Formats: sequence, structure tokens, C-alpha cells
Amino acid sequence: MVKLPLNIKKAYPFEPNFFSFKENSKIHYVDEGPRKKEAVVLLHGNPTWSFYYRHLIIDLINEGHRVIAPDHIGCGLSSKNESDSYTLSHHIKNLSELLDYLGLEKVTLVVHDWGGAIGFGWAVENQKKLKNIVITNTAAYLSKRIPWSIALCKMPFLNSFLIRRLNAFAYPALTMATAKGLTREAKEGLIFPYNNYENRVAIAKFVEDIPLWKKHPSYKTLLSIEEKLPLILVPKLILWGMKDFCFDSHFLERWKTFYPEARVVEYENSGHYLFEDEKELVNQEILKFLRLENSYECHISH
Repeated sequence: MVKLPLNIKKAYPFEPNFFSFKENSKIHYVDEGPRKKEAVVLLHGNPTWSFYYRHLIIDLINEGHRVIAPDHIGCGLSSKNESDSYTLSHHIKNLSELLDYLGLEKVTLVVHDWGGAIGFGWAVENQKKLKNIVITNTAAYLSKRIPWSIALCKMPFLNSFLIRRLNAFAYPALTMATAKGLTREAKEGLIFPYNNYENRVAIAKFVEDIPLWKKHPSYKTLLSIEEKLPLILVPKLILWGMKDFCFDSHFLERWKTFYPEARVVEYENSGHYLFEDEKELVNQEILKFLRLENSYECHISH
């Protein structure tokens, strides 16, 4: 088990839990709050980990919720093996196995970045277990819109060199993914698990797994999720950082076409790391949403 430095442990004071998929392959997850069969499940993206939700975890616990926050395989404190599969379908499978193991009967999902595709991949096949969903700066449908910086990192001969050897993805995200700047605590915590070539395997694999063409291994998986999005009928809250360099307003407008009934809150001066730029306001919205279960006006802007 990776030992957290004291400064990170202070900001992220949660007991570690591990679920084994196979020998030498374990997923780490936070499991805090009362041991109920209902939980709020927080799904991070790339290149973050469950640390990204540290403030929300505490707020949810204080309101009596059980909170599950896994680190996807290769991320955070989970195993980082070259031999593991890092495709979308396997991330969904891993999540499904973990939630089955935990015996959850009702789930509220909070998704960000790659957590959207993974979370909705689980949700479309487990609609009876889904209670609510909070969507933040993410996509769970096909799109060819991609920033040039990520497209460059996606190139086969540059992917490993740029992301794993030069750390040219997780490190630049500390400035590119925020509109208001990160605290020292946030910078140190977010980058901590990705401190060498071996530990950056999932970051590179997530970029590789962006399906831009039909022959891509994850294209059919994501297309199948997209086709089933209209079947998700639970209450929805959409929170969006409008200065996101990656998931810009185009992605938000696409979500509105899928879910015109959803409550939407736009944060005009916030970036991709919404839970860092607007942690107090975002957490308040989520807590209110969970209390009232979508009995809101249709749209509001900050």
C-alpha cells in the first residue's frame, strides 16, 4: 500500500479500502459514512483520482450519506500494472464488479471527465439501481472535438514519450485545467500518484482510449452508451465550468439535448477542475439537489 505524505493525508483523511480483481490488480476506493445499501458514488477522470472529491466527500458524510469514491485501475492508489486492460469497457466492468461487491441497491452518481463515460456505461445497464446523477464537465457520447494539446499526446509515437516520460499531461493540467489556480494542497495531492514513468500508465492509456474513429476498440462501447442515454430517466443535475479548455460549452449544449429537463448551473469563471475552482458552490448545489431531488427551476447561471 502506498503511504501518503502527511500533508496529503491531512487533506485526504480517509481509510484506504481495496478490492482485488485478480492477483496483483487491486482497485482502491474510499468508503465513508454509514454502511447503508444506498450510496453516492464519485467517479473521477484523467489525470485525477478520488483526492479530487475530498471536500465533497466530507460534506456528504456530514449530511449522513454513504460515499464511495474509487480510483480507476492505474489511477490514484489503485494498481498500476502494464498488463491490465485500460479500455472503457474494462473500466465499466471494474466499476460494476466493485459496486456488486459492495452490495449497493441504490446509487447516486457524480461524474467528471472520463468518469462520465464509465459511470453512464454502468448506469445504462443498471437503471433500477440508479437514483440520481450529477454531470460535471464530461461526455458519454461520441465526439471528434479534441484540443490540439490532447490530440498531440494521443499520437502513437508521442503518447508514451510525452505523457509518461515528460509528464506532459498530468503536470500541465495543474494550470490548464483550472481557471482560478490551484492551492498548494491541491497541486501536491493531484499529482502525487503520478510521480514516475510506471505510475503514469493509466494517464497515457486514457488518452489512447479516446475513440475518434469507427475502428477504435472503444468506439462501439461509447456508441452503445450514447444510444441508451435517453433511457436514463432519473433526476439529473448538470454543473459546468464554462472556461474548460477541453469540455467546452459545446459539450454542455449536447447534454441539454439529451436531458432538457435537467437542472443546469453554469460557472462562468471556472475551468475543467470545477471541484477545485468552485468547491463551496458546487458542493452546496449537490447537497441541495440530493435533498430536493431535482425540484428545481430548469436553468440558472452564476
